[in-house]
Amino acid sequence: MSFPFAVRITSDGSSPWPVEAGRYRLVVNRACPFASRSLVVRRLTGLEDALPVAVTDPLHDERGWRFTLDPDGRDPVLGIRYLAEAYRAAVPGYDGGVSVPAVVDVPSGRVVTNDHDTLTPDLASQWRGLHRPGAPDLYPAELRADIDALNAELAADVHFGVYACGFARTQEEYSAAFHRLFDRLDTLEERLRGQRFLFGDAITESDIRLFTTLVRFDAVYHGLFKCNRNTLTEMPVLWAYARDLFQTPGFGETVHFADIKLHYHAVLTELNPSGIVPEGPDLSGWHTPHGRDALGGRPFGDGTPPPAAT
Repeated sequence: MSFPFAVRITSDGSSPWPVEAGRYRLVVNRACPFASRSLVVRRLTGLEDALPVAVTDPLHDERGWRFTLDPDGRDPVLGIRYLAEAYRAAVPGYDGGVSVPAVVDVPSGRVVTNDHDTLTPDLASQWRGLHRPGAPDLYPAELRADIDALNAELAADVHFGVYACGFARTQEEYSAAFHRLFDRLDTLEERLRGQRFLFGDAITESDIRLFTTLVRFDAVYHGLFKCNRNTLTEMPVLWAYARDLFQTPGFGETVHFADIKLHYHAVLTELNPSGIVPEGPDLSGWHTPHGRDALGGRPFGDGTPPPAAT
């Protein structure tokens, strides 16, 4: 998938947009799995002060993501009602897609990037000079090629795979996407059977990507997107792995199930014409013991967990 604002913010001089504390505003929606990745990375690395966040309403109208959660329906820093205004500040007359996450340059009010694929690796590496002391290395140099390769597979089969199931227009399209999705989940189940995280003993950026899809699986994708061979809770290894991450500082506190369920079921009227938001599933299981510590490992590698959320 291509992004119209696939610009990178870097510290190595490779981009006209330099890493700079306080210059940019990260715009997210808590329902979006791609935006949620940036929230987890930001939390684990301690970038909260360096990269302030703006949160959009889980509901939107024909004008897209809006700041109706803020007083007077405007983002208090950018002064705009709709994220689309920042896109048009970058490209006058822009009428294409408006997606989150998006990073906005505060002085100019223009979107710099909406490329979620490069945003989180860059937050984990290019922004390292602004990380908190003890921040984990989520994108270690010696693993980057392997992380990028796995991320591409996860994107094709899992992250976009659930959408391919949900929005398929023919039985053949749906069946192909369905089998790719569950074949990949079966492979991941085996990969994680004997190791705690996707690359062994410590969390990497790949784990964050997989987590933000898995945490939405039973609440949304299983029913609404017809990804219904089984629930996540019926895949014992992936279910324990997802709970392990959910209970790790920096993960669970970024998850807002109410926003997730409301957005998907109320906004995607093509899939859910009634707009009825389901009562289930029971979410209490996310807090139950997972037993993954028996595999050993150090979730933060040589780093430390983030301080308690305030």
